[in-house]
Amino acid sequence: MKVVFLGTNGWYDTETGNTVCTLIETKDYFIILDAGNGIYKLDRYITNASNKPIKLFISHFHIDHISGMHILNKFRFNQGMKIYGQAGTKDILNRIVNSPYTIPFSRLPFKVDFDDLSEGTHHLPFSVECRFLHHSSPCMGYRFELEGKIITYCPDTGVCENAIKLSRNADLLITECSFKSGQSNAQWPHLNPEDAAQIANEAKVRKLVLIHFDTNIYRTLKERKEAETIAKNIFQNTFAAIDNMQIQV
Repeated sequence: MKVVFLGTNGWYDTETGNTVCTLIETKDYFIILDAGNGIYKLDRYITNASNKPIKLFISHFHIDHISGMHILNKFRFNQGMKIYGQAGTKDILNRIVNSPYTIPFSRLPFKVDFDDLSEGTHHLPFSVECRFLHHSSPCMGYRFELEGKIITYCPDTGVCENAIKLSRNADLLITECSFKSGQSNAQWPHLNPEDAAQIANEAKVRKLVLIHFDTNIYRTLKERKEAETIAKNIFQNTFAAIDNMQIQV
């Protein structure tokens, strides 16, 4: 199973990368985590000839997680795409992916369907557990069981029990690192490298990958490596993602 980090920035694009989007390719599915501007790279990995189902999971509706939606009309996915998210996802996205802002879903060159997910475990047919995280607006984290492995995705969040529950014994935890060491903001909950590593350590995950680096705080890739080093002091198997990085799970 391959994981490709198409976009690893939080907030906006810079020379360090695009806003957040991750692709998981299994034998049977393409699974996309959020739709920041990094999503434009999908056709490097999903060809028009591919027939594996494409499933896009949206965590929440902050613009850096959905801005890439206006790029969807460049693709020609014969198998269509199914979009999952918290209750109201279809209505909210239809307001934004619509005239006068961009081409609406109904006019895309492939079919798009939607499915709302409540907290709990769903079978799609693979298993995915959904729990709300601690953020300034409702944000859903996901725990996927795929090919005998567990991949957890906890994007925008502060430290919370649900992040630990979703991550418990995961083979891979993909989570945010918006703040630098020691930084926090109760009004704008996010993680710093110590927070992320402590979640990974408490949940006993196998590997931690940091994404969603706030680009107003992390201005260089060197600063990401410094965050990786700090996190490794707590959880050794930590990696700071950069755009186009690939790993096998």
